[in-house]
Amino acid sequence: MSKAMIAMSGGVDSSVAAFLTLQQGYEVIGATMKLFDKDDIGIQEKTCCSLDDVMDAKSVCARLGIDHYVFNMKDEFAADVMRRFAETYRDGATPNPCIDCNRYIKFGGLLRRAEQLDCDYIVTGHYASIEFDKASGRYLLKKAADNAKDQTYFLYPLNQHQLSRTLFPLGKLTKPEVRAIAESNQFINSRKHDSQDICFVPDGDYVKFLEGYFGETCPCGNFVDKDGNIIGQHKGTIRYTIGQRKGLGMGFNKPMYVCAKDVAKRTVTLGDNEDLFSTQVNASDVTMIAYEKLDRPIRVTAKVRYSQREEKAILEQTGDREIHLEFENPQRAVAPGQAVVCYEDNVVVCGGTIV
Repeated sequence: MSKAMIAMSGGVDSSVAAFLTLQQGYEVIGATMKLFDKDDIGIQEKTCCSLDDVMDAKSVCARLGIDHYVFNMKDEFAADVMRRFAETYRDGATPNPCIDCNRYIKFGGLLRRAEQLDCDYIVTGHYASIEFDKASGRYLLKKAADNAKDQTYFLYPLNQHQLSRTLFPLGKLTKPEVRAIAESNQFINSRKHDSQDICFVPDGDYVKFLEGYFGETCPCGNFVDKDGNIIGQHKGTIRYTIGQRKGLGMGFNKPMYVCAKDVAKRTVTLGDNEDLFSTQVNASDVTMIAYEKLDRPIRVTAKVRYSQREEKAILEQTGDREIHLEFENPQRAVAPGQAVVCYEDNVVVCGGTIV
């Protein structure tokens, strides 16, 4: 009998993933990761990773009759997620900590712990599917049946070993179906709301978190136009993101948008909406999934942020972990630090960090 460790956040998705894995005949254990304390992030209200979440996970495990472990992964999370988030913002880019959490914590640190406990697989409540393709000899990452919940954008860093050791039981289900399973089994969290915010910035105040993390206030600087002319004063580069229009702190005679940031010069470049569009995107730190390597350009669909729809593009691999994309239609507000993920139909081709 194969043994599987379920990554249990205390939410409904991971709880149903545990139930389905057990139903499929695996020997199952539950595991919850302790990633931070409230004092670590300067927040006093309830957050995910709370004692309530741990108790919800324990309640579900008890109902299923499986063991439950809590792993202290605070050091790994602080180094590989929170530090990267803070330093990326400080350096002028826009980070995606959920992707780093998947890369380094869930499918990195937790998978290693699972293997130390002789588990054959790690299981999560992500909405995605994994399929082994005999023709290519590669494990493929495929979109979920519930398009509105599909999470492949956040999962592109998974390598072939990680994909071979991972199960996604919710890939063929919709969210209402998952909640119905939880209710039929009387799980305590069957109606628990999904977390929408970054877990360690639950109030959405990134600036407060960053200034607390570095112990200093981000220095003010100049707003400049695209010709470099000073047109105003800003309150610190970390307060602005590419494409931002509201909250600039001063008025202009027409709508102005953040087009670029230069941390070294302490400048934020403002321009018109049309200045935000581009067809060329380069990315590094790329993970190839559907192919070991591209020897020629191919047609794909791709998106430069989770919330947007995919757009047609030509993908070319330009280095071992580098790609170039030329979009058919210009893309708005492409932000360095975010991810670009490429697809062929419902299969993830690759993904990387926009540079």
